[in-house]
Amino acid sequence: MSELVLITGASSGIGLALALHYARQGYRLALVARRADVIKSSLDPCQISADSYQIYSADVANADSMAAAAQDCMTHQGLPDVVIANAGISVGVDSARREDLDVMARILATNVIGVAATFGPFINAMVARGSGTLVGIGSVAGIRGLPGHGGYCASKAAVISYCESLRGELRASGVKVVTLCPGYIATPLTQNNSYSMPFLMPAGRFAEQAFKAIKAGDSYRVIPWQMGLVAKLLRLLPNWLFDKAFAGRPRKPRATDIGD
Repeated sequence: MSELVLITGASSGIGLALALHYARQGYRLALVARRADVIKSSLDPCQISADSYQIYSADVANADSMAAAAQDCMTHQGLPDVVIANAGISVGVDSARREDLDVMARILATNVIGVAATFGPFINAMVARGSGTLVGIGSVAGIRGLPGHGGYCASKAAVISYCESLRGELRASGVKVVTLCPGYIATPLTQNNSYSMPFLMPAGRFAEQAFKAIKAGDSYRVIPWQMGLVAKLLRLLPNWLFDKAFAGRPRKPRATDIGD
């Protein structure tokens, strides 16, 4: 039987691109999203065999919802070989606005708790089997805090640190933990950005490179590689220079600004 990959946030963007690429590599798919109907409508035109995938409706921000989906997956398809915690949301926040604190809470619940809720149901079974790969989707935005991106940057910084902690915990178990940090990827999450996005990469191309990094068991990879150099530079910049470089940069649109 072919290997099984579970992907959250599979209805669009990076998640959908990963699903399509893994399908072309012969994997069976366990696809998780709140909008299960959207996944099917996206896969049908791509000639992905209906026998090769199953769809699970779940909200990763709700641990019980994700646990139920994970149990359904293991019951009907078996224990995944690869679990990719990709589900995430990206909107700007203004901490001076009370309503935006609720938005920030939703970002953190989805982007951070959602990763742990995705991995959690599979960890003991993978450890018992002695193999498996858990993949957390971070972001270059998790390296330094960008104006207007407080919620998203904080969430992705947390994902990077969480995956690093989990990698240490599972080091001797045979279960790998891979952290992928995309730069700017052409998806619905970036289409409303009003600022320049250097090295913007198509989602399909990202999926190809992500697949190779996951297959190689890389502990940490920035995609595209050019953004890896940018990430290293951002780490090294002193605060005064970093603040000056990003002064006046357009803010990420708030949820109310984009009609969310």
